[in-house]
Amino acid sequence: MGDPTGKRIINLLGSHGRKAISLALLGADVTVVDISEENRLYAMQTAAAAGVELDYICSDVLNIPNEETLGEFDIVLMEFGILHYFTDLSSIFSVVRRSLGKNGRFILTDFHPFARAWMNTYNLKQPSGDYFDDSIKEGEVAFAKLLPEEERSDLGKVLGRGWTVGEIITAIGTEGLFIRTFEEIPSSTDPRFPEFYTLIADKFDMELSPLHP
Repeated sequence: MGDPTGKRIINLLGSHGRKAISLALLGADVTVVDISEENRLYAMQTAAAAGVELDYICSDVLNIPNEETLGEFDIVLMEFGILHYFTDLSSIFSVVRRSLGKNGRFILTDFHPFARAWMNTYNLKQPSGDYFDDSIKEGEVAFAKLLPEEERSDLGKVLGRGWTVGEIITAIGTEGLFIRTFEEIPSSTDPRFPEFYTLIADKFDMELSPLHP
């Protein structure tokens, strides 16, 4: 990312604004898009307490109101537990490409798909998950594990779909973004296996011909 001072950054699915506020404190002009009104309220109150300005759009990221009026950004940031909420990666990466200006940079950090297949293997000799499972599954909301058991039963459920590394990289490349690096980050509990990854891709002013005419 380099020095964020003066850069326009949009944090898609930016949750409660932790990264956005930090970047604003470092001198960036930051916009957050997230569907949760509770997240927006928390982020705006925290930004005010920190003495920085934050533009927070409470919206479905695939249907941002008046998206064309936002202009172009130097950086699009997305992180942690986001891609599994989409049943079509091209839709979200199309938003990324539209948001970036010329030579803009996309930074994505998320849970490694391999970890999904390995996550239930404690005390087992073999992984219990299926890396290539593309079915849509019901699960708990992300913050459920932070609440007491008696409060978790009242929460709604979410639907999620797992993606492979190949599907993620292909979807980003198909949108015409040039992948610069894909860094796999080892698990803190078992460094033999990846837990997270960071992908960086840049937007260039060029059109790619279809892979299969």
